Amino acid sequence: MSEAARETYCDWTVTGMDCGSCATKIRDAVARLPGVSGVEVGIMTERLRLTLDETQTKRDKIEKTVRALGYQIAPRAAGAKKDFVLPGAHDGHDDDHAAHEGHDHAGHDHGPKAAAAKRDDSGHGSPGHVHDDPADRGKRWYQTAKGKLVIFTALLLGAAWIIEYLAPEIGKWAFVAACLIGVAPVAQRAFSALRMGQPFTIESLMTIAAIGALFINAAEEAALVVFLFAVGEVLEGVAAGKARDGIRALANLVPKTAQLVTGDTTREVPAASLTIGQTVLVRPGDRIPADGEILDGTSGVDESPVTGESVPKTRGPGDAVFAGAINTEAALRVKVTKGAEDNTIARIIRLVEEAEEARAPTERFIDRFSRWYMPAIVAVAALVVVVPPLAFGQPWDTWVYRGLALLLIGCPCALVISVPASIASAMSTGARRGLLMKGGAVIEAAAKVEVVTFDKTGTLTHGRPQVTDVVPFGATTEAELLAVAAGVETGSSHPLAIAILNKAKDAGVSALPSQDAKALMGKGVVATVGGAVAYVSSPRYAMEHGGLDGIGLRQATIFEEDGKTAVAVFREKNPLGLIAMRDEPRADAKDAVRQLTAMGVTSVILTGDNPRTAAAIAGSLGLKFEADMLPEDKLAYIREIGTQGSVMMIGDGINDAPALKQASVGVAMGSGTDVALETADAAILRDRVTDIPATIRLSRAAMANIRQNVTIALGLKAVFLVTSVFGLTGLWIAILADTGATVLVTLNALRLLRFNPEREA
Repeated sequence: MSEAARETYCDWTVTGMDCGSCATKIRDAVARLPGVSGVEVGIMTERLRLTLDETQTKRDKIEKTVRALGYQIAPRAAGAKKDFVLPGAHDGHDDDHAAHEGHDHAGHDHGPKAAAAKRDDSGHGSPGHVHDDPADRGKRWYQTAKGKLVIFTALLLGAAWIIEYLAPEIGKWAFVAACLIGVAPVAQRAFSALRMGQPFTIESLMTIAAIGALFINAAEEAALVVFLFAVGEVLEGVAAGKARDGIRALANLVPKTAQLVTGDTTREVPAASLTIGQTVLVRPGDRIPADGEILDGTSGVDESPVTGESVPKTRGPGDAVFAGAINTEAALRVKVTKGAEDNTIARIIRLVEEAEEARAPTERFIDRFSRWYMPAIVAVAALVVVVPPLAFGQPWDTWVYRGLALLLIGCPCALVISVPASIASAMSTGARRGLLMKGGAVIEAAAKVEVVTFDKTGTLTHGRPQVTDVVPFGATTEAELLAVAAGVETGSSHPLAIAILNKAKDAGVSALPSQDAKALMGKGVVATVGGAVAYVSSPRYAMEHGGLDGIGLRQATIFEEDGKTAVAVFREKNPLGLIAMRDEPRADAKDAVRQLTAMGVTSVILTGDNPRTAAAIAGSLGLKFEADMLPEDKLAYIREIGTQGSVMMIGDGINDAPALKQASVGVAMGSGTDVALETADAAILRDRVTDIPATIRLSRAAMANIRQNVTIALGLKAVFLVTSVFGLTGLWIAILADTGATVLVTLNALRLLRFNPEREA
């Protein structure tokens, strides 16, 4: 059996992670076990994923290891998938009118290294040591396990103060008892981490500081520090819980039950049990229980819970609807098209959860920095304890005390949590508005974008061109011209082909029978129509092959100068006529370009259309353009300008897949194509061009928030490191510097949950 075949992809929920050091402890402890690889720990999503060779280490060994560190672990629900495909999708095409040929979807695997490993979400999970019980969610702080520990520690401290007041001679021992009882569970976790090769944890530093304080007769302060540490853990838990609420709230958008239609009757069933092909009844005021297609009824559908679009849209038979959207007017019968694990909300949640894997470069740097930061602080603390007494004859008690204070400053919790907390908040804010980004790396890249390149059809335009002019040549009639053109285009899903077929249908013209249709390398389409070869191509190609004369070329030029796309229809050396089409720009396209310009971002259209048509569209929108571009030309252009700065590409994800991947950030218009996020780094569900500047604005706000957090974390550490060395602050201030900084950066990150990326600065 191969190594890949023996490996199992495992997924757990781990509760109790309140800061970055929690994730680091778990990651390092689990990664040391034999047969474990690809360890991923998400703080905000409370997730542990790894690839496991069970011939070397069993799943229960992983769980025991995590519980020994003081966290609770349970197998994650089965059925989650890693792939994210945008809903309601259909094939997309390049905006070059003649580029009917499809391009392979250039996806690639972002999964763990053992992509071949079998997926197994099962596990063994008996209750262990409760670090942060999920049952605590929704309770007030004093009802939680951590809250009860704080109350107990406070009572011990209060009792010690009372005993000291009533019997001063034994007061010291009351504080010693309060300190030892309060620090016992902390010391237990420190010892567990030490056994797993992790000597530098906040628990170990806290234990050393408390015990050390007892030896230098600072029992009262040691007990106070233990109490403040417990308070800090509660505050960290509350702040981290609030950061996760935005993600958890997404899951509540889908109703728990659905009205399943069976024959002439309906019955209530769990929404999670719905399967593809079933029909559900959605009454006015109800949330739609599954992604589906309307079979019967017309109503306003409020999609704001899913896409953030505030205005309800009228939907009728044949239209796609999202799970979680609200039916506002009339009853609808909806055919289920996606299972519960694949509906829009589930996919958005998975995207947010998996975003922590794509860590920002800043986060990776901070993670590396924190690994030597704590040992360095411990070394400095040791020098502070030893050097002054030995070299300068200073009192040991004074410098031991100051060294212990430094130990408490050594934990990098606030620094490590500063980035993922901001990223999670930004992801949640974006998801509520239909702005989906694949993690911190994408957010950091989007914040640096200097150039935005747009595909035209389906991005800046609606992607639904309509025929505006039909010009037959010679003895050819309009009906004959349409019949030949429709014959060539039969079976194509290209937007311009659909426009021609619709025009023929509206005119009552039947397409001539055709066969052997094929694309002409981005120049047009040729097929055998009515027993003879016929072409629908660009005017330039037609001119080169005898399908267009000088008069026809001038007419095509006039169309193109009006912003229309012209195609020539001809048989061998026999021009039949011209068909002109126009695809109107989206209403908000001009405003989006204006916003980007105001933000200092350059906008460029990359289009397969000819320069005259491109100039007409670009001129009306106020941006630059590059015309006559095949997909490989777009790729080369983005590669070239990418050497000068960060570039974002907006496209449909199929023909533009190479360009989307080459760009610093590739963005897919959500309903334009069937595109997975392994090709695009981000997606816009609302199909609004103004969501592009909104995405950049959100990314910039997230990076500004991260810089603030890093400044807070390092600034407080630096200040209290200096004040502790000079004896200006003591142990209890030092512990506040640690937990206080963690709480501050988390609360600062939560501000992003209220950020409105659509509001211009």
